[in-house]
Amino acid sequence: MNKQFYFTLLGLVFGMSTMVAQSGNQILDGIGETGMIARYIFNGDAKDWSRNNLHGRIYGPNAQFEDDEKFGKVLSLPGDDKTFVSIPGEAVEGEESLSITAWVNFNADQVGQTLFDFGKDDRTHFFVSPFGTKKKDRLQAQILQNGKEKYTAHANDITIETNQWIHLAVVLDIPSKTMGIFVDGKQVGQVESMEMELEELFTHENLLYIGRSITSNNPFLNAKIHDFRLYRIPLSEQQIGRIRYIALRGGEEAVRREKPEDNLPQFETNNPQLYNSYLAGVSDVQVETKVGNLPRLPRFVKGTYKSGVQGPEVRVLWPAPTDNADVQQPGTYEVIGKVAGTNFQPKAIITVKSGDDEATPHQTLEAFELADVTLDSDALGNQTKFIENRDKFINTLAETNPDAFLYMFRNAFGQPQPAGATPLGVWDSQETKLRGHATGHYLTAIAQAYASTGYDKNLQANFAKKMDYMVNTLYELSQLSGHANVAGGPYVSNPTEVPPGDGREGFDSDLSEGGIRTDYWNWGEGFVSAYPPDQFIMLEGGAKYGTQKTQIWAPYYTLHKILAGLMDIYEVTGNQKALDIAKGMGSWVHARLSQVPVDTLISMWNTYIAGEFGGMNEAMARLYRITNEHRYLEVAQLFDNIKVFFGDAEHSHGLAKNVDTFRGLHANQHIPQIMGALEIYRDSEIPEYFRVADNFWYKAKNDYMYSIGGVAGARNPTNAECFIGQPATLYENGFSAGGQNETCATYNMLKLTRNLFMFDQRTELMDYYERGLYNHILASVAEDSPANTYHVPLRPGSIKRFGNADMTGFTCCNGTALESSTKLQNSIYFESHDHKALYVNLFVPSTLQWKERNITVEQKTTFPKEDHTQLIIKGKGKFNLNVRVPQWATKGFYVKINGKEEKVLAQTGSYLTLSRNWKNGDTVDIKMPFQFHLDPVMDQQNIASLFYGPILLVAQEPEARNDWRKVTLDASDLGKTIQGNPEKLEFTIDGVVFKPFYETYGRHSVYLDVTLK
Repeated sequence: MNKQFYFTLLGLVFGMSTMVAQSGNQILDGIGETGMIARYIFNGDAKDWSRNNLHGRIYGPNAQFEDDEKFGKVLSLPGDDKTFVSIPGEAVEGEESLSITAWVNFNADQVGQTLFDFGKDDRTHFFVSPFGTKKKDRLQAQILQNGKEKYTAHANDITIETNQWIHLAVVLDIPSKTMGIFVDGKQVGQVESMEMELEELFTHENLLYIGRSITSNNPFLNAKIHDFRLYRIPLSEQQIGRIRYIALRGGEEAVRREKPEDNLPQFETNNPQLYNSYLAGVSDVQVETKVGNLPRLPRFVKGTYKSGVQGPEVRVLWPAPTDNADVQQPGTYEVIGKVAGTNFQPKAIITVKSGDDEATPHQTLEAFELADVTLDSDALGNQTKFIENRDKFINTLAETNPDAFLYMFRNAFGQPQPAGATPLGVWDSQETKLRGHATGHYLTAIAQAYASTGYDKNLQANFAKKMDYMVNTLYELSQLSGHANVAGGPYVSNPTEVPPGDGREGFDSDLSEGGIRTDYWNWGEGFVSAYPPDQFIMLEGGAKYGTQKTQIWAPYYTLHKILAGLMDIYEVTGNQKALDIAKGMGSWVHARLSQVPVDTLISMWNTYIAGEFGGMNEAMARLYRITNEHRYLEVAQLFDNIKVFFGDAEHSHGLAKNVDTFRGLHANQHIPQIMGALEIYRDSEIPEYFRVADNFWYKAKNDYMYSIGGVAGARNPTNAECFIGQPATLYENGFSAGGQNETCATYNMLKLTRNLFMFDQRTELMDYYERGLYNHILASVAEDSPANTYHVPLRPGSIKRFGNADMTGFTCCNGTALESSTKLQNSIYFESHDHKALYVNLFVPSTLQWKERNITVEQKTTFPKEDHTQLIIKGKGKFNLNVRVPQWATKGFYVKINGKEEKVLAQTGSYLTLSRNWKNGDTVDIKMPFQFHLDPVMDQQNIASLFYGPILLVAQEPEARNDWRKVTLDASDLGKTIQGNPEKLEFTIDGVVFKPFYETYGRHSVYLDVTLK
């Protein structure tokens, strides 16, 4: 066959997707849930309907919930100087911008009433007066600072009517320096040139009132209120209008993928940028593939440049088919690509061959145990960022109380709490359907901390005690499930026969103190969780994600964390009870899922968040490997996401055939599934599973990756937790206002990367690992505590938001942070199965105890504050020392052994093998000169990040901004226009300071608008 496929960014390939965006009751009105802080519907209580548990409290004796013709039940405040609503003060802490929307029906037009009043105190606060204050009439939003009026947005042309519902919104857009008022979806007032930060208004203890003023002597609100929302993003007029429109239509509307609405600067699509402006030609490529498998097209190809410019390989944007229809028969065809901003259309000539697929690799490497590798101070005796972050987490972990992490497990089983026990918060509070997830992370973290603290026996003993206590308690609870609570009493041991709770017709997810079921004797043998089994059973029945008791939140996700933590403890300590708990729960899952039809499984694992199962397939494959009980491998395969992995039940396309099936999907829901596919391959050697993992990694890294190594964060679909809706369109569809690059997604990408490397020693894998480790994981931790990031914002003038400094309230990323920072040494070195080769992957001050060879390897360096490292061999023996030659090491890679320069052929993007009979005291000195280089956005080349060697340098910004910082660099040598001190990794461009992202805690710009001259 001979076909030509012509490609354009505005054509079918990169046009708006027809796929249905993933949604849930948290994805409201097309606005992703990461943009929402809280939502109060006021239909019987003041609970927060978002997942953030910022429940309000109603004060006063006369608050009533009334039936309303338009909205059902609503809250009525009588204006009696006693009745109002209070919201937790932390709701607005650390936010950059703020949007507030509400439906309100005023009973009286009394001057001085406030719809809401938020602030530090009665001198510094922000309020909305629908009928004006004593000084000014009509609707206004006002900011007072230190007792003085600072900014007021007036809406004097609008008269608020009483006894009718209006939709009112106020937006504090700090980057745009504006405050706007909106009534019924239309902007009616605005302040411009507003010079302030929200931290001037809010602190860690705020007064957030609905229906009363913070100041005294002002009248309380006399009105009915419905659906009061807080967003951390500045909503646009169109978004506010859509919120109102959907509410008037009954609150339900399908979320459509539309052209992302945004204020990012737009550029001419036919204007070549950066090195592309010097481009003279682009090479065509020839690629072979097998029938049924889409070809893997190189994302970078050779180019020729004019004016003597030595440019990099050229990024080509290729079409991204949604199926493999074009490779069903042997033959040849052409694919036409595009180079952003140019008219170049390089061709890929594809040859489709019949015959068997290429063999997939066997695992040839093993990781060292955490206890075998010690993080050291640098060559100058200074603490490294690795040790600094490790110690923040380990020292805080040592102070934690295990009873906090066991609280909800005891609660689920109706067991008494020990004296002084207090529950965790955030996603582990009483009514949260994900509660228990942090406990799983905690189990893993204390196991890793135990393995990593051989340098401090007291710390190690602390973690040993914590592990024993956690396992013993969980074991006792697991033994209750499916057994009579009294002698001769009833019980249900079969997991498939779990009945509804007492007095209930069906299953529900009610976890409230008065509603949670605790009849553990009916739950089936082996079950253990921080909530009863209802959510698992409801998922089989098609339940969706949400906060109502008919909805669920990722039950298998939580279970995976617990199982992984138990197996981590078992493998570190040999604790048999930990393994027994895992086996019991694995058997419970096997009993249930083995009876679920394939079509139902496909539906379950493709249900947004409700069907998120973390790495259950990985955990079950691992349990099989530990126990050699085949049913666990069987249940691992029951977690196959068939639609994503194989396209359909017939395995006709999908990732196994190199089809991109994950565009627009929830990123961290799917990355662990891919890791699980690789683990199943490790045990089964079924080639499809390896291809799923390998193809996914290649696409994620090349078509979805931001410069810090994160791969999640979309503006289209409007959910920062998703992959962009079309591959290789980060500028068109990425850079979400709500932040992107979920930190735990990068945690999982690194986990997948290191495991792929054990099968295939491609240097690009460890190059990516280094990027994500230094520029996201190390950069995700606060300066003075183990507080860490959830989403990392990458837009101009952003600021990181850190949380969970005291380890008392966990989001998903707070959980994986416990794991990341207690295993920072885990990928510096690997060894071959036969112990004949050692791989040095990362240049980190450390000491390896290679027990199988009775050899110690000490790495002395101040990397990345210097461009060289030294390896000292203690012991003797013949082995291959394989050292990574990074892709960024384009100025050379030089090796000395025992002070003598070696003539080596070290190619960037490869491993250099040094093979000899090593003697005690041998030294290997490696120098790899750093240079500046750019990492452009694939579809908008002038928007780029600046690197020095492997380290991302970011502009230190004085204030919030909407535009990209412009810099001009020399096309022949980027460093000519950059001043600074490489040993401190601190530079300046046009007077602006650039520092490593991992040492940046204030406002910053990761991406720049770069011009080359």
